[in-house]
Amino acid sequence: MTPLEPLVQSLAQALRESGAMLVTAESCTGGLIAATCTELAGSSDWFERGFVTYSNAAKIECLDVDPALIAAHGAVSAEVARAMATGALQHSSAHIAVAVTGVAGPGGATPGKPVGTVWLAWAQRGTPPQVERLDLSGDRSDVRKQTVRHALQRVQALAERLHKPFPASE
Repeated sequence: MTPLEPLVQSLAQALRESGAMLVTAESCTGGLIAATCTELAGSSDWFERGFVTYSNAAKIECLDVDPALIAAHGAVSAEVARAMATGALQHSSAHIAVAVTGVAGPGGATPGKPVGTVWLAWAQRGTPPQVERLDLSGDRSDVRKQTVRHALQRVQALAERLHKPFPASE
């Protein structure tokens, strides 16, 4: 059993019980959140799709992130994380989205955004995304693993608050 498997199992149960589907939009994790979710057999019951939008161009093209947001705030920002989560919901039939953008290192740091700076956004369809800044430590692998754990925890908490079943996705 992987260290994250109990968390993914709990998330899966909460999403199945509500009938909700999950979409991911990932930059600094490069698809690790989606990979962690889909390691669990039966994940097609609750995992709809994942977007790996590592470049700014991919964020713009795949998720409709406004280039002006990136120009004004940088790709590693609350505004871009929020737009990524919104775009993931708009480009999927999922009910819940999680998005991450950050500086995993060892390079890429800028003033005010050191290595380990990650913005996480999560949202339920029809509600504004919530955002959180993470200030993580360790090497590139550590930052990415910690980001996956935080993202799954936030989505699990949201999924556990869902009360009414969602209609089946088509």
